[in-house]
Amino acid sequence: MADLKALMKRFNDEVMTQGKIEVIDELVSEDLVEHAPTPPGFPEGRDGVKAYVDLFRSAFPDFKAATVAVVEEGDEAWMQSTLTGTHKGEFMGIPATNKTFEITAFDRVKFKDGKAVEHWASQDDMGMMTQLGIAPEPG
Repeated sequence: MADLKALMKRFNDEVMTQGKIEVIDELVSEDLVEHAPTPPGFPEGRDGVKAYVDLFRSAFPDFKAATVAVVEEGDEAWMQSTLTGTHKGEFMGIPATNKTFEITAFDRVKFKDGKAVEHWASQDDMGMMTQLGIAPEPG
C-alpha cells in the first residue's frame, strides 16, 4: 500500500510550493471528486486541481504550502498546512496588493491505488483576504 503521508507531503512540496503541475497526474485520479468549494466555472476532477494550483501560483508566485502534520488511517490521510504567499498577480479579479498572507489549511484525502480520489478542504480564506487588505478586519 502507498505511503499516504509521503503522497500528501509530496503534493505540498512539489505541486503547491514548486509549481510542478505535471506531478498532479501522478498523484490525483482523473475523476477526483472535489468536496471543497471551488470558484465558479472551474473544471471537475484532476483538471480542477490543476486550475486551482495555477490560480494560486499565478497570483502568488512565491506561494508555499508547508506541511505541519499528516495523519494516515486506512485509505485516507489528513494534513494541516501553513500557506503563505505575496499577492503579485490578479487573484479572482482582484489586482495585486503586494501584501503577504499566512493562513492554516486542512485537507482530507481518500486514496485508491496511490492516487487521490476524493478531497475535502478547509482554509482561512477570510483571514487571507483580511491580511491582503481585500476584506476589512473583523470587529
